Amino acid sequence: MVRSPGPALGQLRDAGFRAVAVTSFWEPGQTAPPPEEIAVLRDVAARAEGLRVFVVVYHRGSETTPLTAEARAQFAAHVAAIVREVPALRDVVVGNEPNLNRFWLPQFGPNGEDVAAPAYLALLGEAYDAAKKAASDVTVWGGALAPRGIDRPGTGRDTHSPTTFLRDLGAAFRASGREKPPLDGFAFHPYPASSQIPPDRPTDPAATSILLADYEEKLRPLLDEAFGPGLPVLYAELGVETAIPAGKAAAYEGKEVARPVDEATQADFYRRAIQLAACQKDVAGLLLFHSHDEPVLAGFQSGVYYVDGTPKASLESVRQAISGAGASC
Repeated sequence: MVRSPGPALGQLRDAGFRAVAVTSFWEPGQTAPPPEEIAVLRDVAARAEGLRVFVVVYHRGSETTPLTAEARAQFAAHVAAIVREVPALRDVVVGNEPNLNRFWLPQFGPNGEDVAAPAYLALLGEAYDAAKKAASDVTVWGGALAPRGIDRPGTGRDTHSPTTFLRDLGAAFRASGREKPPLDGFAFHPYPASSQIPPDRPTDPAATSILLADYEEKLRPLLDEAFGPGLPVLYAELGVETAIPAGKAAAYEGKEVARPVDEATQADFYRRAIQLAACQKDVAGLLLFHSHDEPVLAGFQSGVYYVDGTPKASLESVRQAISGAGASC
């Protein structure tokens, strides 16, 4: 369930951000968000002057993957209810990393075939139709794929690479009989394997993973093959974790398990990512994940604000990068 934005939206504007993403979790049996969540979404929309609001709708994990016709209908009704009840919200992202077993199971069929891509396309199609029926001007973003996967069943971590998943999505679309793709844009999460890796470093051309710098050589051709040319791309998540200084440690819980960077490196990496995305044709935007740190260190401390709402040293550099995005393309 989404939470009240409090002062966060004002801080986003202060940081120069032009968009914000909020999450709405679908639960089995649910055909609409509860009334209190609708109230929060309306509050976000009312306070979001100058910010484009993206609502990301997905289930919490693979145990609740909406695989049946009934579950897909419920999920689609949930999406439609948001579009109908909060008219100011006109961007919906359907699903979250369906190429990973963390969020979608099964990934493979009994003969090793990809069953996740066609099942996700079926969900996306129902959600798209329901959202458009509720409001024809809504923009539905599909995909939200993770940037890597191993494409091998039976390893204990059943995942698909975005390269394989996109090809299989295209095949499922062509087999569906639909005249037009059931999405207005494609969402993607171009995380490097570590926060210590620059976000504008390309992968090996032979690799099936896809990162921010692989747009022209990998992502764009795969999208054009799957759904036709010109589909807009939204980089819906990209984050660079920072180490928490001793003076802020009391605001956080637990123990860090990743390899964070210092705030100067975060600023540099975000600047490079913003500039690269701004210069890529048909890319609609880049959403940084998060704006504010998560309080538990096992989570993601990738914000330009600490968990207590005070700014990091990277904030001003990010603000300048956003302001000048695309100027040197």
